[in-house]
Amino acid sequence: MIYLDNAATSFPKPEKVINAVAGAMRTIGANPGRAGHTLSLAAGRVVWNCREEISKLINNDNPELISFGFNCTDALNLAIFGCVKAGDHVITTMLEHNSALRPINGMVQKGLITWSLLAPGDEGYVSAEQIEAAVQPNTKLIVVNHVSNVTGIAQPVVEIGKVAAKHGVLFLVDGAQSLGMLEVDVKKIGCDMLAFPGHKGLLGPMGTGGLYIREGVALEPFREGGTGSSSESMIQPDELPEAYESGTLNAVGIAGLLVGTRMVNARREAFYAHEKVLGDYLWNELQSIGGVKTLTNRAPDCAVVPFNVDGYSSGQVATELNRRHIGVRGGLHCAPAVHTHYGTINLGAARASVGISNTKADVDALLTAVMDIARNGI
Repeated sequence: MIYLDNAATSFPKPEKVINAVAGAMRTIGANPGRAGHTLSLAAGRVVWNCREEISKLINNDNPELISFGFNCTDALNLAIFGCVKAGDHVITTMLEHNSALRPINGMVQKGLITWSLLAPGDEGYVSAEQIEAAVQPNTKLIVVNHVSNVTGIAQPVVEIGKVAAKHGVLFLVDGAQSLGMLEVDVKKIGCDMLAFPGHKGLLGPMGTGGLYIREGVALEPFREGGTGSSSESMIQPDELPEAYESGTLNAVGIAGLLVGTRMVNARREAFYAHEKVLGDYLWNELQSIGGVKTLTNRAPDCAVVPFNVDGYSSGQVATELNRRHIGVRGGLHCAPAVHTHYGTINLGAARASVGISNTKADVDALLTAVMDIARNGI
């Protein structure tokens, strides 16, 4: 299988990551932060080291501001439900994933809040000017995904961060498709929160991810329970990061995430360049195939390339490519508003997404298969 579905999860995982997960299960395997014995302390060090490594990647000075959760969706839910209350207004975009759209729209449908859902311009992003024009006196939160999981186009998050700061509005960035694939600097962006997955650009296992929460931003805990601290109290503690990490952490998964993030930190520029070159090459070559259309009119910022073949649904194209041992994702990619905007809500798109393990030969194999489908059919 030529795997080109890295926007869903990176694969194959590096052997070092696999060995780290297996090693943690074999040699420590204890509950971090729940006891003073050697194994629990060793597990706790792994978790702390991972907070430090992620902090290094995003230019965060305080590892305590990194809270781990189940995945990026879990982190987005913590951020959204943790700060948005009845009577608030939220600004977001049609480029968001359902992990942000559903919790926000759920509150809208219940009549609790209002929202502004902004459409991207011709270049595929929502401008800072659009965001500022949507600000209302009761605007509480701006939610923007750094890179669309459908188009691969980045949003002007630095400029949007300035708008949020100017108006005193909280700014949440969804880093699902950017962290580990292009520069993410929370100081430059000026975001209050950054949600991230562990299993995509950071090369870690599924079931890992978390939320950076800027110092001074207080969220209502999404889950409450055991934290290993303040056990004498039946009230959720407010110490960071325990306030947002009730229950047993996925320490063995975090062990793999630690190693994956270290790999990215050590070779980040090379990784970013590799994926960008292959993504640009794929997008450019698709333009020359008759009967094939890319969703956007410019190359992506991350190596995510959506396309369609005339006469076929995206599901048919993806199924045929799978028959030829090439893995891409068809459908709506859990982002219906994007496809509504681009007029593909009934068609979807076949999405090819490149990772660090892919080669030009992989992309060429995809291009050859797509050309054959376009010329000769399925």
